[in-house]
Order: sequence, then C-alpha cells, then structure tokens
Amino acid sequence: MEHTNKIGLNTAKAKELAFELNDLLANYSVFYQNVRGLHWNIKGNKFFELHIKFEELYNNLILKIDEIAERILTLGSLPNHQFSNYLSTSTIKELNETTKDIIAIESIVSSFTTLINIQRTILKLAQEIEDEGTASLMSDNIREQEKLIWMYGAYLE
Repeated sequence: MEHTNKIGLNTAKAKELAFELNDLLANYSVFYQNVRGLHWNIKGNKFFELHIKFEELYNNLILKIDEIAERILTLGSLPNHQFSNYLSTSTIKELNETTKDIIAIESIVSSFTTLINIQRTILKLAQEIEDEGTASLMSDNIREQEKLIWMYGAYLE
C-alpha cells in the first residue's frame, strides 16, 4: 500500500523532492549572498544603476528562498539552514570578485542558468508525482528567470 503525506503525495517521492529542493535552497542562498556582495562592493561609472538593480535582485531572491523553504516544509521535510551545508552542496560558488560590472553581470547570468537547470529537474520530478504546488513554483521561477537572463544578457552586449 502506498503511504502518503498530509497533502496526499507519496511520502518517499515527496522526501526525494524535498532533498532536491534543499539543493536548490543551497544554490539560491549562495546566489543571494553573492548578490549582496555585489550590491555592497560594485564600483565604476555604472555604480548607481547596478547598486539599485542588485538590491532589487537580492530582495527578489530572499522571497524565493522563503518560498522554497516553506515548500520543503509543506512536503513534510525540514529545510536546511546551515550556510556551511549550502557552501558544500551548492553548484553556485562564492564570488571573490564583486567590484567589476561585467564580471558581476556574467556571474548573475551564470547563476540564473544554474538555477533554471536545477528547477527544470525538480519540475519534472514534481510533475511525475502530481505535485502541482512544487511544479507551479518551479515553472513560475523558470519563466521569470529566463526573462532576467535575457535582460542581464542585453547589458553584456
């Protein structure tokens, strides 16, 4: 007999999905902190423009971090919260260079690409177990971030 959690999903599959979401949470958390560093340390003639854009971005990322953590809880698991864990599991790595505009934007585009790839994997798994809540969250994030890649990419041209 199949065991289901409180929201009617297969318990084992929901646990697997929560594991993947914790990996995503780690990536978002490192990305968030990188963007904070960019916001604080950016220099050059685009300072005012980028300082504001980076603040918008990290404010958006913190909301997504919270949504992912809450989704993990909804699935019946606990979200990881240790930054040491984030650093060891995240594909996105800490930035060392946070003062140059082109390097900053390239790192943002690269981080969004990483997030989209992880979210597509989670989306497939969520669809397989008929988890509309997680699937919808991933789909919304992907759509928004694809547009942001285009926009930040335009800055680089």
